[in-house]
Amino acid sequence: MRLRIIGCTGSMSGPDSPASCYLLQAHGPDERTGRERTWNLVLDMGPGSFGELWRYIEPSNLDAVIFSHCHADHMGDVISLHVYRRWGPGAYCDPMVLAGPACLPGRVRQIDGVGEEESYSTEFIFKELKDAQSWSLGPFTVSAAQAWHSVPAFGVRISGPSGFSKDDTSGSRSTFFYTGDTDLCDSIVEGARGVDLLLSEAGFTEEDTVEGIHMDGSRAGTLAARAEVGRVILTHIQPWNNPEGARFQAKQVYSGNVELATTGMSVDF
Repeated sequence: MRLRIIGCTGSMSGPDSPASCYLLQAHGPDERTGRERTWNLVLDMGPGSFGELWRYIEPSNLDAVIFSHCHADHMGDVISLHVYRRWGPGAYCDPMVLAGPACLPGRVRQIDGVGEEESYSTEFIFKELKDAQSWSLGPFTVSAAQAWHSVPAFGVRISGPSGFSKDDTSGSRSTFFYTGDTDLCDSIVEGARGVDLLLSEAGFTEEDTVEGIHMDGSRAGTLAARAEVGRVILTHIQPWNNPEGARFQAKQVYSGNVELATTGMSVDF
């Protein structure tokens, strides 16, 4: 699999990055055509991210978007995707999966400023995330873990082919977990248990963090240590905070590799 950081700023777009958006890619067969291809799965689509995503893939090649929760900083650019798929080049594509909490269809309509008569049936197939329920998309296996946030929210665990070489026929698989927005809790620890790569929010400093909403660097490091993950990338850091402070905190409690997400960064694992 390949993780590409599209946007990583916390709570808003910032001077150096769009808001949260992460592209996960893997090679695998397409049952409809019988051919091998690259599958494209996006996690969250915050403000400013749709245009940045376009730098790396044609939006018509998106297979699904998973929304960890329905706060606007994680889904505001869904309207750009909607416009592209109704009136742009994506209008010729089959409907794609939008997965998220049960409130997702209503939130999309709310951001779009339309009523319940709008079904988005030509653009989207809505799928509800449920705790511990798994489903497949091409080479990916996806499951959700209940998060601890101010609205219904989930962390997302994904397994898929190891590496990103089309020549790799070993059949080995890697695991990934994205926290979305959450405070440290047992369900997120179990969701991330033993993954090769953890993408963890570290939204605020210890002084600013309110219980039950976000983690700081120390809590993100504690999550990585308790879940015994292979490596961790910290993301969703506020644009006015120093990311190195979050990394320093995480490294005090987690002995593995701690990196900071930056726009355009890619990791094959």
